[in-house]
Amino acid sequence: MRMIATSLAAAFLIAPVVAPIAAFAGPACTAEAKDKWMTEDAMKAKVTEMGYQKIKTFKVSGSCYEIYGYTKDGKKAEVYFNPVSGAVVKSEID
Repeated sequence: MRMIATSLAAAFLIAPVVAPIAAFAGPACTAEAKDKWMTEDAMKAKVTEMGYQKIKTFKVSGSCYEIYGYTKDGKKAEVYFNPVSGAVVKSEID
């Protein structure tokens, strides 16, 4: 019984540290294997076709392609894309 109480106490102490980290994790964009993903070059072309410009960062983030750049209107953009379809999964536009 004492072991269970110790485990519960540890869980309550760790939860406040782990929960904020989980909140910063990016979205889940796909469950498909990476061999099903668009190539980075194909995704970069699609991003350009969608009007994003001045891309400062293009990277793989978890199960997503992620960019930091600007919209066609010149607003800052952080965008997560489904790497299989190229669809926007989440965006933050300033």
